[in-house]
Amino acid sequence: MELTASARNRTGIRDADGMAVASFVLGLLGLLVLNIVLGPTAIVLSGLALWRGTARRGRALLGLALGVADLVVLATVFTSSGAVIWNFGG
Repeated sequence: MELTASARNRTGIRDADGMAVASFVLGLLGLLVLNIVLGPTAIVLSGLALWRGTARRGRALLGLALGVADLVVLATVFTSSGAVIWNFGG
């Protein structure tokens, strides 16, 4: 069974929309845990979603911004403490 061109197009847009939502969720989650992994993953997924023409462009851009913020938080924590760990309290 082969999909028609319009069915393939709808499937591609749905996949891109899912990537946009996933990039937003992973970027948001990456602010709290595993930002060294989740930040770049959010950036890649949002880039793919934007390239594929997602209908959720704002969510993809927000996922991109959160992915970059994950890496900024990682760099800040690394330069302040000298290690890639969270240290609350002193």
